[in-house]
Amino acid sequence: MRRRHALVISLALNTLTGCAARGAPSFALFGAFFPAWMFGAALGILAAIAARAIFVFSGLANILPFQLFVCTAMGVWTALLVWLLWFGYGP
Repeated sequence: MRRRHALVISLALNTLTGCAARGAPSFALFGAFFPAWMFGAALGILAAIAARAIFVFSGLANILPFQLFVCTAMGVWTALLVWLLWFGYGP
């Protein structure tokens, strides 16, 4: 019975070690450590604002339906692309 408990505990503890190898990606900014996803999110927000401005100035804002979803998708796409390419999680 003790072996079974030891096996279950060791298997459970082995599943919890996935994030310990590299640690959380962060960078120092003004003396504090900021998570890397926050930088990607800020760039994604800027990309969504830029996409909205481009839609308005080009006239696509009058034609394009669901502009909120399109701009949000472009912001998320940019944030994920920054995360994958800039912080080394991509190809």
